Amino acid sequence: MKHHSKIQDKIKSKEALITFVNKEKALGHRIVFTNGCFDILHKGHVDYLAKAADKGDVLIVGVNTDESVKRLGKSPSRPIQDEAARSYVLASLESVSAIVLFNEDTPYELIESIIPDVLVKGADYLPKNIVGYDIVTKNGGSVETIDFIQGYSTSAIEAKIKNT
Repeated sequence: MKHHSKIQDKIKSKEALITFVNKEKALGHRIVFTNGCFDILHKGHVDYLAKAADKGDVLIVGVNTDESVKRLGKSPSRPIQDEAARSYVLASLESVSAIVLFNEDTPYELIESIIPDVLVKGADYLPKNIVGYDIVTKNGGSVETIDFIQGYSTSAIEAKIKNT
């Protein structure tokens, strides 16, 4: 299979993702879920996703749609890359098993539909405050945080570009 096809195959609709997750669970694989905007992919993102993937067998990444990024109010210029570009770049990472876009303000409904074994967010969150904590823990899963690499953020990169 060509590389482009492998990358494209990782980008799934919610329905295709549920089918994929159910097959992986049937094989006894631990499902890890995380989410974010992932606007300008950088070392911090890659490190975070690799560490998230190490917590199970299959890493699912929920990606905010362009519309939901705008509602988050990060900056008027965000997202810098559109959802198709962000999804494609993330899908090219070896650590990522599948990508799914979500348009809601939070991935709660998505988490509810796949019930991951492990829910992961950055260490700037307390586990009990992470969206989906109730769903995952009620079903015997764990909610974990990962430390960020200092100095790497999309906002910092955007500011650096604007100042050059």
